[in-house]
Amino acid sequence: MTAILGISAYYHDSAAALVVDGRIVAAVQEERFTRKKHDASFPVHAIAYCLEHAGLDQQDIDYVGFYDKPLTKFERLLETYLAFAPLGYQSFRRAIPLWLKQKLHVPRDIRTHLPRFRRRPVFLDHHQSHAASAFFPSPFEEAAILTIDGVGEWSTTCLGIGRGNEIKLLKEIRFPHSLGLLYSAFTYYAGFKVNSGEYKLMGLAPYGEPRFRDRILKKLLDLKEDGSFRMDMGYFRYCHGLTMTSPKFHQLFEGPPRKPESLLTQRDMDIAASVQSVTEEIMLRMARHASALTGAKHLVLAGGVALNCVGNGRISREGPFERIWVQPAAGDAGGALGTACFIWHQLLQKTRQSNPRDHLEGAFLGPEYSSDSIRDSLEAQKAIYRLMPSDDELCDHIARSIAEGKVVGWFQGRMEFGPRALGARSILGDARSEQMQSTMNLKIKFRESFRPFAPIVLLDRVNDYFDWKQGEESPYMLLVAPVKPTLRLAPVENPSTAFGLDKLREKRSVLPAITHVDYSARIQTVDHDRNLLLYKLLKAFEAMTGCPVMINTSFNVRSEPIVCSPADALRCFMMTDMDVLVLGRYVLRKEDQRNVMSQSERTNYLRQFELD
Repeated sequence: MTAILGISAYYHDSAAALVVDGRIVAAVQEERFTRKKHDASFPVHAIAYCLEHAGLDQQDIDYVGFYDKPLTKFERLLETYLAFAPLGYQSFRRAIPLWLKQKLHVPRDIRTHLPRFRRRPVFLDHHQSHAASAFFPSPFEEAAILTIDGVGEWSTTCLGIGRGNEIKLLKEIRFPHSLGLLYSAFTYYAGFKVNSGEYKLMGLAPYGEPRFRDRILKKLLDLKEDGSFRMDMGYFRYCHGLTMTSPKFHQLFEGPPRKPESLLTQRDMDIAASVQSVTEEIMLRMARHASALTGAKHLVLAGGVALNCVGNGRISREGPFERIWVQPAAGDAGGALGTACFIWHQLLQKTRQSNPRDHLEGAFLGPEYSSDSIRDSLEAQKAIYRLMPSDDELCDHIARSIAEGKVVGWFQGRMEFGPRALGARSILGDARSEQMQSTMNLKIKFRESFRPFAPIVLLDRVNDYFDWKQGEESPYMLLVAPVKPTLRLAPVENPSTAFGLDKLREKRSVLPAITHVDYSARIQTVDHDRNLLLYKLLKAFEAMTGCPVMINTSFNVRSEPIVCSPADALRCFMMTDMDVLVLGRYVLRKEDQRNVMSQSERTNYLRQFELD
């Protein structure tokens, strides 16, 4: 037996992954245990879970891999500060102590937290880890590889090819020229938090018009036909400053950065639309170049920009590839998985067998809880529950509740790896409801009203509801597609009079809760093999309503990670206006809970999620 532990840490979304004899056994982010969103600390709890799940101890680990090379990254940091000196001194003063205290000492930290592991750890290049995470678990024997993020050591984008048990990186874009950092700069400028608010910018984009697109392409970027580019760094401060953008940037885009939580203006929406349009154009050009360079029929993607599901959807529909596959934990967390897979396949030269689906088992790679442990958690909190006798009766009961307009917390099996809830730690609702989008955003998720919700749909019915590529699957909710024109409705108002967030009031399709203002939806397909219980629930809902589509959003509230344990789920349920909670076969109704949480506890907790 060969056990390989992959680790990512110290920037954002630290994680651990375990591969045993080539099989991906476990993978999980540290944030799920510590309850600190995007936790970057050494993944002590994630490592402990992976080993416990596999029944292994520290001395059973054969290899430990880390997802980047700290010394090379530190070299880039020093060279960048020297290049801009004396500018950047304040940023330098803040960064260096953390590097000298922690980030340069990964081998020491591994020895400290894994004292019974005696070998030297393996360090991979950051984009090598991303590329390995994209290709080795994918369903393809051969594929072009694109890894696009902020920055690793020096690379910000890499293009490569994967064949069998080997990946090879062929071309790169180097720091400071970065699509990920360009998008993060606009995220900052729009008043959202860098490294967590980029998906908000993507969700805001359809409310605006891309009137700044040409300005970005003419002033900020020198974009080539192959998708490579150089940036005019006079507009940015991320190399040497404490902000992402410069006064020159603010002058170009007609004002200072938006203050967080302040009123969103039409300019903010137009800014979002413009950078999203440019990002999609760059992604498409990169994909076409990857096809021309490698001759591959398939494409795999990873890196933080690969979480831009609108761009992914355009590559799928308009690009030259027969199929694309996006690694569900495409950001830094996935680097832990890629490192472990790279050691097994490429360093140890072990044979890789492709799987028509993929090797991730639906990304259900995290903790699960027995029926007894769920019951003990409920009884410890004096919760009132009903135990359903079978899965079929459970699905019929919950499908009826959703059809009646109730919002359901759905907690089942092993937790998902990555930022998307895929039906293990989900909140479910009726996609046909006109009120559900605003209800979920404001009363359950406590987040911005403009944020769209994603649909889950039976795989064999996806083409009935969406303009979808024949044979394409989207089990990880990373592709956006248009709602079919035949299901769209004429806007309530004249389109010329609906601007900005006023577009929210328009009913756009027969599935208004999941149809974004541009008639798009971020789709998760559900099949019998990957998630049998969710499949049964959708089938039961379809039998009752004729509709095989529901809302699926992550089981958490604003600023908190997705729930991990039954106790996390019960707490989130009690602090929101969710109607029903399902933990395994245990069903709880909100109106039955009298002694679980006081009103004052709930009120104090909710204050931190109030929106301006």
